[in-house]
Amino acid sequence: MQAYIIRRLLLAIFVLWGVTLLVFSIMRLVPGDVVMMRLGEMGTIAPEQLAKLRADLGLDKPFHEQYITWISGVVRGDLGDSLWTGTSVRNELAKRIPVSAELAAMAIVLALSIAIPVGVISAIRQDTVLDYVGRLLAISGLSLPDFWLGTVMVMTLSLWFRWLPPIGYVPFFTDPLANLQQFAFPALILGFRLSATSMRMTRSTMLEVLRQDYIRTAWSKGLKERAVIYRHALKNAMIPVITIIGTQFSVLLGGTVIMETIFVLPGVGRLTLDSIFNRDYTQLQGNVLFLAGIMVTANLLVDLSYAWFDPRIRYQ
Repeated sequence: MQAYIIRRLLLAIFVLWGVTLLVFSIMRLVPGDVVMMRLGEMGTIAPEQLAKLRADLGLDKPFHEQYITWISGVVRGDLGDSLWTGTSVRNELAKRIPVSAELAAMAIVLALSIAIPVGVISAIRQDTVLDYVGRLLAISGLSLPDFWLGTVMVMTLSLWFRWLPPIGYVPFFTDPLANLQQFAFPALILGFRLSATSMRMTRSTMLEVLRQDYIRTAWSKGLKERAVIYRHALKNAMIPVITIIGTQFSVLLGGTVIMETIFVLPGVGRLTLDSIFNRDYTQLQGNVLFLAGIMVTANLLVDLSYAWFDPRIRYQ
């Protein structure tokens, strides 16, 4: 197990390095830069002032010098300063992470709370009304996009109920009710979308496991249905479901961008979107590096969790 974890951590370092190189290159290939974006606010300035502004931001240096300067700071834990606001990238991330983390955690909890029970019920009540309802929910979650659901939700709340969630982030410990009002609907939409694939996978794997010989043996011993389903069948059926949940992290991170924009939540997703529009290289690079680290860590935890669900799995 130790050797496996070390190998995965070394591989993660190379993956993150590749991410830094990729995002650093792509942002500088996109037409325009933060200086040109600032010109939109400052008006026309002389070429000398333009050159001085580029030099002050370090954008006049060759590509490789800019990259070496930035990556050496990353190794020391310094993500640099925002080219748009001048504030520390790390401090700005620290302010936004709690918002995105709360939204993601609520969405995952809701997704699992929907996917696993509905998937299990659909499997053990195959081809009944309950099964058809569960399959309809799964197909709806796969078919309806985040931005459409979010827009419809906002329009429904505002036009029909004359109510909208509070604008501006309120920490949970400051005002729990206002915080839940802000996060309930975006988390519900994200959770519903995330639950669709896991729901279908839970149903499929449960149907497969329920046909195994050891399940027939459990039934023949006279065990109650609850014991057969939850003690013997569900745990063995969870391996593919965990894999799906891990791969859906990318869907979750992309969904937070949309939900944070629609519901005006100041999270990492919205900060990343603003950084793209403003050509804020350093802020965007720090955000993408952070999100890539989350993805790599999630995949590692998913792999390690296999051994807990199925003791037959061993890592060399």
